[in-house]
Amino acid sequence: MSGDSAQRKALAWLVLATMFWALSFPAMKALVLAQQALVPAAGSWFFSSLCVTYRFGVSALVLAVCCARTLRGLSRSELGQGLGLGLFGGAGLLLQVDGLAHTDASTSAFLTQSYCLWLPLWAALRQGRRPPARVLACSALVLAGVAVLARVDWRHLRLGRGEIETLLASVLFTGQILWLERPRYARNRVLHFSAVMFAVMSVMSVPVAMLTAPRAADWVGAYRTPATLGFLGLLIGFSTLGGYLLMNRWQRHVTATEAGLIYCCEPVFASSMALVLPTWFSRWSGIHYGNEQLTLSLLLGGSLITLANVILQSPWPARPRPAPAHAIPASPAPGSPREPSAS
Repeated sequence: MSGDSAQRKALAWLVLATMFWALSFPAMKALVLAQQALVPAAGSWFFSSLCVTYRFGVSALVLAVCCARTLRGLSRSELGQGLGLGLFGGAGLLLQVDGLAHTDASTSAFLTQSYCLWLPLWAALRQGRRPPARVLACSALVLAGVAVLARVDWRHLRLGRGEIETLLASVLFTGQILWLERPRYARNRVLHFSAVMFAVMSVMSVPVAMLTAPRAADWVGAYRTPATLGFLGLLIGFSTLGGYLLMNRWQRHVTATEAGLIYCCEPVFASSMALVLPTWFSRWSGIHYGNEQLTLSLLLGGSLITLANVILQSPWPARPRPAPAHAIPASPAPGSPREPSAS
C-alpha cells in the first residue's frame, strides 16, 4: 500500500472513529439518567467510574479471547505501549470527569480540544522549527469551530478547578496520541497492546468506583435493567472496540498533529447525533431525554471544523526550490531517464 493510499484510508477510518466516540455522549447521558432512577443515592462520580470500569474491562476480556492463542507471546514492546496508552487515557478520563463537575459542559468540551494546539507546539519544539502556516491556520479554525459549537461564554470563562483539570486532561490526551505515534511501536500487534490499554484504564477506575459507591450491591444494581445493559453494550461495541481499535490501527499513517485535528470532528458528530438519538433512547429506556435543536452554532462550528480538516488533507503543491546561481544542470545522456527535481 502506497503512502498516499494509506493516508487516505487512515483519514476515512479515523473520521469513522470520531463518529463512534461521538455516540458515547448521548449514550452515556441516557445511561446516567436511567441509572439515577435505579440508584438515586449515587453521584455522577460513581456512575462515570463504574461505566469506565465495566466498559474497558469487558473490552479487554473480548480482545483477550479474540487473540487468546497469541497473547501468551505478548512482547515487552506491546506491554509498554499498552501501559503508556492506558495510563495517559485513564488519567485523562478521570480528570475530565472530575473537571466536568466543576465547570460548564460547553467549557469542558472546548478546553478538551486544546490538544490540537499542544500537538503542533510539541512538534515544533521537537523539530526545532515553527509549525507550518497551514497547520497553524487549521488549528485556529478548529478552536474557533469548537468554541462556537460549545457556545463558550467568554465573559464567564475562568481558570478554576474544573478548567485546570480539563486542561490537564487535554495534555494527557495529547500524551496518549504521541505515545501511539512512537516509531519504536510501529510493528506491535494492535489487538495485543489494545488489550493491555483497556485493562489498565479499567483498573485505574476501580478505586474511584469503590470509594463513591453508596453500597456494594450498587455495582450490580446500576445495570440491572435491559436498557442500562444495552447502553453499556453500545459503549463497548462502538465507542471502545470500534473507536479505539480504529485509532490504534490507523493513526500511524498520519502525523500526530493531523490526528489531533481529525479527532476534533468528534463534537460535530456528537452534536448532530444529539438532534435525533435522545428521543429514541427515551422510548427504549423510559427516561425523559429530549432531542437538541439544530442551531446556527452547530452549523457554523461544524463548518469551521470540517473546513479545517479539508484544508489539512488537501494536496498542496510544493514550492520549487530555485537552483543555485552557480549550478549548471547537466544534460542527460540520450535515452537515460531524467532525474526528478528535489522538492
